[in-house]
Amino acid sequence: MGCDRNCGLITGAVIGAVLALFGGILMPVGDLLIEKTIKKEVVLEEGTTAFKNWVKTGTEVYRQFWIFDVLNPEEVILNSTNVKVRQVGPYTYRVRYLAKENVTHDSLSNTVSFVQPNGAIFEPSLSVGTESDTFTVLNLAVAAVAHLYPNPFVQGVLNSIIKKSKSSLFQRRSVKEILWGYKDPFLSLVPYPIPTTVGVFYPYNNTVDGVYRVFNGKDDVSKVAIIDTYKEKRTLGYWPSYCDMVNGTDAASFPPFVEKTRVLQFFSSDICRSIYAVFGAELDLKGISVLRFILPSKAFASPIQNPDNHCFCTDPEISNNCTFFGVLDISKCKEGKPVIISLPHFLHATPEIRETIEGLHPNEEEHSTYLDVEPITGFTLQFAKRLQVNILVKQSKKIDVLKRLKRNYIVPILWLNETGTIGDEKAEMFKNQVTAKIKLLSLVEMVLLGVGVVLFVGFMISYCACRSMKTK
Repeated sequence: MGCDRNCGLITGAVIGAVLALFGGILMPVGDLLIEKTIKKEVVLEEGTTAFKNWVKTGTEVYRQFWIFDVLNPEEVILNSTNVKVRQVGPYTYRVRYLAKENVTHDSLSNTVSFVQPNGAIFEPSLSVGTESDTFTVLNLAVAAVAHLYPNPFVQGVLNSIIKKSKSSLFQRRSVKEILWGYKDPFLSLVPYPIPTTVGVFYPYNNTVDGVYRVFNGKDDVSKVAIIDTYKEKRTLGYWPSYCDMVNGTDAASFPPFVEKTRVLQFFSSDICRSIYAVFGAELDLKGISVLRFILPSKAFASPIQNPDNHCFCTDPEISNNCTFFGVLDISKCKEGKPVIISLPHFLHATPEIRETIEGLHPNEEEHSTYLDVEPITGFTLQFAKRLQVNILVKQSKKIDVLKRLKRNYIVPILWLNETGTIGDEKAEMFKNQVTAKIKLLSLVEMVLLGVGVVLFVGFMISYCACRSMKTK
């Protein structure tokens, strides 16, 4: 009887040990299975989950615009006072709803090339008004004259054309004209064959962004969606070779198994450069654990603080010998036009830049950029890309509307918030296909390991107690 009892206890202990061992073995095996499945599904080739979402995003993406309405245009022109503005918005458009085109696979280099068609559809229900709403904004063509044509004689000639067209430094324009373009009366009178349509995002509809080429990740999953080689001159303009800053992904996805220590590199054609985000917080997004990566203030730091930004300081006079921070001069990729990019309301910018503009209220929560990335797959499930478009206005003694200016201005035109969040249906599908399976496998591993350890310890305690009693 004692033998049978001891045998039973030993057998139970063995079973517990086997279960614990099996659970322990299953953990790395399960991890390998998860890793293998993820690596297969994130490759950019026909039939994978990543490819389906990459070709055409399943997330509705919107661009919200806030226009800076100038309240004192005449005072600025006559007395060089501070520019007083008030933001009005949002005016919302749906974007990125078109699938990538000219998708070409190269099996030799394991890359995929493509172009991204541009399109914008106005969403009245998500806007404060209509596209016909008008505001007083900087005259883009007139404001750029002194920067584009520094020669005094040329400026004198252009000044006579500005007066003839009855143009001024500021003008009244509709939201649609400001964003997507209008025929400029001043440029229309210039006796040279130059483009006469002006707009902050002109041309946009029916154009494409690209050609891009990215690695498909088939030979090395750590390079999936990483942009391959230099993106040539079609978007960047004629940057010097040392200003090649095109790297990272398009921010829609990143290589899988993202850790908090990783720096996420991504390219944005809006600012003509690659930029990066660092870990900020761990969040729950519709039942999915995500890592929030934020754009740090250092990304817009001065070249002295961040050497990567040396290409975006082209005017030592305006930038105070490249010591100003928070602004990037992207005129080189905007055909020489004096376009300055910053975060909204000059967030994280040198205080002197804001001193000439009244009505700005930078706020980290409203004006920062972030990406919410699911760490196992590397998919971006939610994002907010925020930036501000400004124009540099220089003094000029030869142009009437500029000759009374006592200083140079960086005048904000608008700021935008491009956002996208995974939909409820897509979130459920993602949880069922990815996170649920991973959680189930992890649960099985832990249950087997836990039950095995408990059984083993329990039976061993009973066995020892039984032996102790028998000895007595």
